[in-house]
Order: sequence, then C-alpha cells, then structure tokens
Amino acid sequence: MPGRVAAVVPAAGRGERLGGGTAKALRMIGDAPMLVHAVRSLRAAPSVDLLIVAAPADDLDAVRELLGSSVLVVPGGMTRSESVRCALAVLPDDVDMVLVHDAARPFVPASVVEAVVGAVRGGHDAVVPVVALPDTVKRLAADGRVLETLSRHDLYAVQTPQGFLRGVLVEAHRDRPMDATDDAVLVEAAGRPVWTVQGADEAFKVTRPADLLRAEFLLARLHG
Repeated sequence: MPGRVAAVVPAAGRGERLGGGTAKALRMIGDAPMLVHAVRSLRAAPSVDLLIVAAPADDLDAVRELLGSSVLVVPGGMTRSESVRCALAVLPDDVDMVLVHDAARPFVPASVVEAVVGAVRGGHDAVVPVVALPDTVKRLAADGRVLETLSRHDLYAVQTPQGFLRGVLVEAHRDRPMDATDDAVLVEAAGRPVWTVQGADEAFKVTRPADLLRAEFLLARLHG
C-alpha cells in the first residue's frame, strides 16, 4: 500500500528582486500572504497528506500562526536547497513521496499537483511540470554578444511542485549538498531520469514587482 505524500515548501528566502525587507513568502497578495495562497493551493489537491514549510527562523511564530497547527513549520536555511533539507529531516516514516513546491508559485492548480503525483505513482522516480517557452531564446557571451539562437521547440520552463520518491530525493540532497534552483537538477546529476507532465500558466513564479500585479489579477479572476 502506498505511503503518504508530503508537500515541502521552502519559504525562507528574502526575495531581493521584489524589494523591501519582508520575507518574500510573506508578501501580501490580496487579503493573505503569498505563502498562505501556496499552502491553500496544495491543500486543494486530494493526494497531499502532509504539508511542511521551511520558514525564516525569525518569523517562525508568525508563520505558524498564519498556517495553523495542521502545517508543520520548521526553520529554513540560508539557501533554497538548505531549506528543503531542513524539511526532509523531519519527514515521518510513512511518507514515501515528496513534492517540493515554491512558495512563490501561489496559484498552482490542483490538477497539476495531481498529475505530478500520478506520474510518480505510475512508476517514475522524479517528475516535474513544464510549459513551452513562448519566446525566442538566445545564448549570450559575458559581454552581451549573441552566441547562438536556440530552437525553442525542445525548450521548456520548469515549474513546481516537483515530485520524487522519498529515497531518490533524500539521496540526491545527501550526495550533492549544493545549492540548486530546483531539486530535479540534483536528481539529474545523480544520473537518474526526470520525467515531465504539463504545467499551467497559473503556476507562474512571483519574482519581480510586476509579477505581484499579475498575481493580484489572477486572484481577482479566481474569486471574482
């Protein structure tokens, strides 16, 4: 019988590109912080059994009050990967699948979460949601000169949540304790295949001030 599915949310980053001194995950979108929206989105997925948030150490009490007792909140690290490892360290024994989701993707549809879980349950060790790139992509030299134009037909942007068999993810972080922009790259470095499912436009990442405006618009559309 399959074990439980835990969703890990690394949320300790400061988000310098958004400006201001507030932790990125605690920036407001409408009536709630970004992190609250992300947790709500994960809770809407029937397959998610447990939520673990790695929060800024100096905001632990505030985050626990925001999310309630049903979410396990632990101190995060200085980097995204360190925060993921902090969460992995407290996984209960009955968890056999881990989803890692960016707090900065507050509105991922439950259908994407379920597609990732379904693909892992279907036999894949590691699964990520992707969307096709709409723009032409060029590789540049350090001085800004264009080196080549890449074919976008086989290039995709990767989203979260990314899903893994527990042992695969724990091993990847243990053997490659480096910082990474996502967890799949650590699994790839271990020589394991990473599979994909279709992502969603709603699962965009809030990185810059303009993304906050986009998130506000999406929130109004979802609840309008």
